[in-house]
Amino acid sequence: MSKQEKTLTMTVLMTPDMANFSGNVHGGSLLKLLDQVAYACAAKYCKNYVVTAALDQVFFKQQVNVGELVSFFARVNHVGRSSMEVGVKVVAENLRTNEKRHTTSCYFTMVAIDENGKSFEVPRLVLETEAERKHYVAAELRRKMRQESLEKSRALYVELSEEEF
Repeated sequence: MSKQEKTLTMTVLMTPDMANFSGNVHGGSLLKLLDQVAYACAAKYCKNYVVTAALDQVFFKQQVNVGELVSFFARVNHVGRSSMEVGVKVVAENLRTNEKRHTTSCYFTMVAIDENGKSFEVPRLVLETEAERKHYVAAELRRKMRQESLEKSRALYVELSEEEF
């Protein structure tokens, strides 16, 4: 696979309808765009529809302001049988000053689905650069942490469901 099939960039101007009561872009507006970018990147990679299975480690490092041009840089970091981890980095640009700031990062797990809504196998990820190998190793660690966290959450849920509320 070529680099272009593993990556996707989208740029959006932040408008007042995306603002919260403080006049900054609402986190929910950013999350919707992040999900759309992760979807497009994963669908482009596997050439099929995908669904969002998980969202990990959303870090809102800095606020995003109305009027800024925001670029979303997405990359397929890891591929399982039917799942793909897509990392997204967000950079906001002040159009008046040309200042660019890394504002947000996160990781989506997307799952490829067929016309019946069943998961199916996606192409293996070919790692071509040292940077891609580093992203892959980091994604493996996140996958392991997600699995451990899910197991703990399930155990806690069973324990809580046995109690009366």
